[in-house]
Amino acid sequence: MQNNILIVGAGFAGAVYARQLAEKDYHVTVIDKRNHIAGNCYDYVDNSGIRIHKYGPHLFHTSNIKVFDYLSRFTKWIKYEHKVVVRVGEDKLVPLPINIHTINTIFNKSFESEQEVKSFVDSLRIKNQEIINAQDWLYDKIGERLTNIFYRPYTKKMWDLDLKNISHSVVKRIKFSFSNEERYFPNDSIQFLPDKGYTELFTNLLDHKNINICLSEKFSKSSLKEFTYCFNSMPIDEFYDFKFGNLPYRSIKFKHSITESDSSSGHVTINYSDSSKHTRETWWHNIPGHHVKRKDLFVKTQEEPCDYKDNNYERYYPVKTSDDRFGGIYKKYRNLKEEKIEFIGRCGTYQYLDMHQVVNQSLLNVNRWIKDHE
Repeated sequence: MQNNILIVGAGFAGAVYARQLAEKDYHVTVIDKRNHIAGNCYDYVDNSGIRIHKYGPHLFHTSNIKVFDYLSRFTKWIKYEHKVVVRVGEDKLVPLPINIHTINTIFNKSFESEQEVKSFVDSLRIKNQEIINAQDWLYDKIGERLTNIFYRPYTKKMWDLDLKNISHSVVKRIKFSFSNEERYFPNDSIQFLPDKGYTELFTNLLDHKNINICLSEKFSKSSLKEFTYCFNSMPIDEFYDFKFGNLPYRSIKFKHSITESDSSSGHVTINYSDSSKHTRETWWHNIPGHHVKRKDLFVKTQEEPCDYKDNNYERYYPVKTSDDRFGGIYKKYRNLKEEKIEFIGRCGTYQYLDMHQVVNQSLLNVNRWIKDHE
């Protein structure tokens, strides 16, 4: 039992913890209730010969060179800079985040410089010194019309809440570029994809003699007695039998369509600004390295947001409201200290985190734990 560690969850948090512990001669058992490793990053090549990300597109971007160098131990990379367009009306596709082309199309303008666009958008702004919710933040940045076209319908579908009821922390992630910048992550200097997919990356990350992986295995508290310590990425409210109530999540239902015709116009992601049930579509063959075998078939995936309870309890996005009522519930769970358990990852800490943030957070925390237990 000495140095015998249990890790619940084989996503990025669990896998990074497992690798770091294994390299320090801890014996690590990783369990996951799913039948595969890689968590929500899991991908596979389907019958069309195209690589699909089972839980929606995962696009690696960061400016953290330490995270990139760490993951580079386990994969080679393909350069990919993600771009998104929004379908406005029946036939217009405009870039998102909003740039000079978006503004010119929506307002029938012919601006040529970034400064012209900034001055114009400044005239649209509803300046608000007290930012309480997502609507306040967006109105302050881009005004009412652009908010109502690009963010209000999408938000309603995504969160089943109006912008007035969403925390501004959710939309503060949005970057606006009033130049010709088309990249979705313009501020990140490192934008790549694993050359053979995320599942291959995870296979290499978890390939260590001190790591034992058990899939299709649910966590049981009774198993804790077999281990010195447990790092647990399961939903923290579920661990405590929901004693303070549920921590809600939004989930996504995916509709995959295999077709012999390519109507993507060369785009990977097309968002919908309408009131339909879908938020976006992904054309996988346009992502580098994803048209693996056959070249005569194409796959389009449409996304329909829903409550996690309506999708087999698949938890994707923690719900952050403007009054932070669920954050208050999470703090109650977090304050229930467990002697030999630490909660990790998105569900364990009720955070919305990008992949590079999970890796960075996990490296910092597990290395600190290892140092404390030397």
